[in-house]
Amino acid sequence: MTDQATEQNTGPHRLATPKEKVVRKSGSPLYSAFTFVGECCSLFGESMVAFFQGKVSFADLLNQMAAVGADSVGIVVLISFATGAVFSFYITTISLVVGFTGFVGSGVTYAFLNELGPVLGGVAYASRVASSVAAEIGSMVVTEQVEALRSMAISPIRYLVAPRVIACAVTMPLLVVVADFIGVSAGYFFSGFSGVAHGDYINSIYSFIKPGDLTTGLVKSIWFGIVVGVVSCRQGLKTSRGATGVGKATTSSVVICVVLIFVSDLVLTHIITGAHTT
Repeated sequence: MTDQATEQNTGPHRLATPKEKVVRKSGSPLYSAFTFVGECCSLFGESMVAFFQGKVSFADLLNQMAAVGADSVGIVVLISFATGAVFSFYITTISLVVGFTGFVGSGVTYAFLNELGPVLGGVAYASRVASSVAAEIGSMVVTEQVEALRSMAISPIRYLVAPRVIACAVTMPLLVVVADFIGVSAGYFFSGFSGVAHGDYINSIYSFIKPGDLTTGLVKSIWFGIVVGVVSCRQGLKTSRGATGVGKATTSSVVICVVLIFVSDLVLTHIITGAHTT
């Protein structure tokens, strides 16, 4: 009996040992993560190939830029204004206690150009654009419109994904510039109400802020736009099981985009800061 059990457990259909079961179970999320990254990279690569080969309709690109860019200005302005006002209030309070208000303007501007503008703009952008794109493409998948495109020899990547990814990558930096301006302007007015001279606020910006600070934020914003566009399209194309699947794809796209924005912001900050210091 022992020999038979040993033979049965050494064949191609042998039972997995407890250790192998643990390895397989723990490897499943890792496999899913690699699959997700691979699919996103594939979508981005095919989108860039279609764009540089001139296969992306310019009219579709303009329509998507208007849909994902112009319609997101309101929420970006509102969030940036509120954050700039609150952030300047805290910095002004501390500077008045210390007795030195010469760093209020530079503090608010530096924070917005490098961090608050790209990250807050990216989160606001993801909350609106990622959900919209994932829901739109997901609905097309459920109603078999994507399959209809394939049956007519029209690439869904060229027709659906590429215009949205490029539009996100282009409009995101523009929205971040708007967010920076609104946040710094809000800090200018609210710090003045709290007792900081407007002239000191402006002089502080000229004294300590460098053009590289704006460049750092723009580099981040381009990457955040690509993340939002690629992830939302990928989640939309993976939609299944009707309306329930569309809802899950919409929710997951926003969650994944927000998480990736914060994680990639940490990585990009270290990379860019290291490049500036060397």
